[in-house]
Amino acid sequence: MAARKRRRSGRRTKGKSSRRRRGSGFRIPWGKLLLVAFVLLAGWLVWLDATVRVQFEGKRWALPARVYARPLELYAGRALRPGDFLRELKLLGYRGRGSVRQPGDYSRNGSRFHLYTRSFAFWDGREPSARLGVQFAGNRVDRVWRLDSGSEVVLTRLEPQQIASIYPAHKEDRVLVRLEEVPPRLVDALIAVEDRDFRRHHGISPRAVLRALVANLRAGGVVQGGSTLTQQLVKNFFLTRDRTLLRKLNEAAMALLLELHYDKDEILEAYLNEVYLGQDGARAIHGFGLASEFYFDRPLSELAPEQIALLVALVKGPSYYDPLRHPQRARARRDLVLRLMQEQGVIDAATAAAARRRPLGVLRHGAGASNAHPAFLELVRAQLARDYREEDLRSEGLNIFTTLDPLLQYKAQTALASRLGALERDRGLPPGSLQGAVVMTGVDNGEVVALVGDRDARAAGFNRALNARRQIGSLIKPFVYLSALSAPGSYTLATWLEDAPLELKGARGEPWTPQNYDRQFRGRVLLHDALVQSLNVPTVRLGMALGVRRVIDLLERMGLEQDLPAYPSLYLGAVELTPLEVTGLYQVLATGGYRTPLRAIRAVLTRQGEALQRYPLEVAQVVPAGPVFLVDSTLQDVVREGTAVALGHRFGAAAGIAGKTGTTDELRDSWFAGFDGAHLAVVWVGRDDNGAMGLTGAGGALRVWSDLAAAKGVESLALAEPEGVEWVAIDRASGLRADSGCDDSVQWPFLAGSAPAEWAPCASGGGGSGGWFGGLFE
Repeated sequence: MAARKRRRSGRRTKGKSSRRRRGSGFRIPWGKLLLVAFVLLAGWLVWLDATVRVQFEGKRWALPARVYARPLELYAGRALRPGDFLRELKLLGYRGRGSVRQPGDYSRNGSRFHLYTRSFAFWDGREPSARLGVQFAGNRVDRVWRLDSGSEVVLTRLEPQQIASIYPAHKEDRVLVRLEEVPPRLVDALIAVEDRDFRRHHGISPRAVLRALVANLRAGGVVQGGSTLTQQLVKNFFLTRDRTLLRKLNEAAMALLLELHYDKDEILEAYLNEVYLGQDGARAIHGFGLASEFYFDRPLSELAPEQIALLVALVKGPSYYDPLRHPQRARARRDLVLRLMQEQGVIDAATAAAARRRPLGVLRHGAGASNAHPAFLELVRAQLARDYREEDLRSEGLNIFTTLDPLLQYKAQTALASRLGALERDRGLPPGSLQGAVVMTGVDNGEVVALVGDRDARAAGFNRALNARRQIGSLIKPFVYLSALSAPGSYTLATWLEDAPLELKGARGEPWTPQNYDRQFRGRVLLHDALVQSLNVPTVRLGMALGVRRVIDLLERMGLEQDLPAYPSLYLGAVELTPLEVTGLYQVLATGGYRTPLRAIRAVLTRQGEALQRYPLEVAQVVPAGPVFLVDSTLQDVVREGTAVALGHRFGAAAGIAGKTGTTDELRDSWFAGFDGAHLAVVWVGRDDNGAMGLTGAGGALRVWSDLAAAKGVESLALAEPEGVEWVAIDRASGLRADSGCDDSVQWPFLAGSAPAEWAPCASGGGGSGGWFGGLFE
């Protein structure tokens, strides 16, 4: 019995042991799991740490290229209307004050201005801020002086207006600021509202979460958040907007890592430049630097307490508190921020009370990179494409200084839009049926100062100034006549041309019979008068005598790169060019025979202010100055007595404007190209469907040009007479030399030795009855 019990007992013992062995196979290996978890956690932290350091220490932001207009130069004697000067100041965000106390202030007393300019880094050095006086005499600057010392200023520049940005692909925009450039009051307000423990915590703050909860319960709404500034930076800078537990864990860990590697000032500076503060169409407004310009049109250093409070208020929710769409919400939030600023000692009670009484004062449209000049910007980008990669323009923060004159641009687009509307009303045309383009340059340097590609200048669609190829009509005639006058000893302004019926073969062998505009023939006409009256048949006959190749060669030397058809119709402008290409040709006439490639860029700087590229003036003489002078003086007569006489009536012969009208078949295109002593402008008017509109060059484009000239002011044109030119009196009836005995004589220029040697019958030196010999017996 005992043996059986022992055996059963042994079996039970063996079973228990077996069960214990089987059970031990399911025991959880906590040590190994903890080791794996530790390895995974360490790997996760290492990965987060690398992400934080690489992104934070590398290129932190893809910065857009900033595009600036020309700076306004001030010096005694400059042609500038006081009203235009005031408009420039307002475009730059200057504030009218009783006295000038800080940069960005101005005051006006009649024709005298006081202003406090802003410092700005140009391509050739920094222009420091200064308190200046500017006195006008009529429409010119009389003197410029320093208010502190009274000393005269020979030349100074205002900071240029930013006219555009070339954005990164994600459309973020920001103006980087250094911490020392940020007003201490803004920093203190931000910390007081968003993270009071910022200087004490290490990235996360449980105490801040608890305090925010209590404050929100007391207020009955959300007045404080629990996230630290470091956490907010991590969320915006590194993470997505997903509301998941993993993202929150990443946020907390990365905030701790960021605080481990970088000091508070570095984190705060990054936050000031990264925080999202609004939307301008497709453009996202990031950072306080840009937000200050966008909402108030001024730099951070010039913000008032209530403006600082509004920007800090927007951190909570830029869309919800948008001051343009929800002004009441924005004001309530701003006033709450002002109260918190007062409680934390950032401002005193009196300042807070005064700030709460002031309006929001935000702009209806952001004044920064609004890209209000898309046609001009297209030209800028085309010229930049020759030297820079697109990704550099979108990310490197380049500063691009252009030639655009904001005052002239405004006047050009206003003249075009208003005149096209008037033409449609006067002629019963459908509203909006006419379109147009304007290109304006400086006559001396080829800088494009204004460019309009649509009657709606802000439209970013088809750019007619650069891309509309239309027949140019009679605009080509000055170059046909220049070819003749450049031919050695062959033609002068007093050469007779035949004006009689003519039949030629067209491009496909069909008969072509050119006609004058009035369908009349004059028998013969002087070369000068044929150009002044824009006669077609004499021009074609002149071209046939020269040969089409000579005219084409001249146009190519003047910079035209397009292949031209070698047919007689070329002489009457049966060639399609853009307004910009036409401007390039007329620029050679305006400069006295020098080819000056049109340019829209002056310089390109890195965001650190280092010059990358300068775009110097390039000049090459391509046509002798003498023949160009003969053509230019004849173009002045076009305005005095020819097809553009309406300009002569409006501005007077003393203005010396030189220009040429252009009209194409069936009145499809209306052109005018003209220049005064300061600017060349080319205007085209037509329909996008190339339909007839019933407007000649004088009836359409010339009127736009005239309105623009009146708006900007005409600078008298006195042509520089080159050596080897002499003025000779010519009898219009005979084309020979005239004197006081001739009733219809004119003074015309001739290349030395080319003027007619024979005297007209009416001249005292001639052989007529009024000659000198007959006079001896009178």
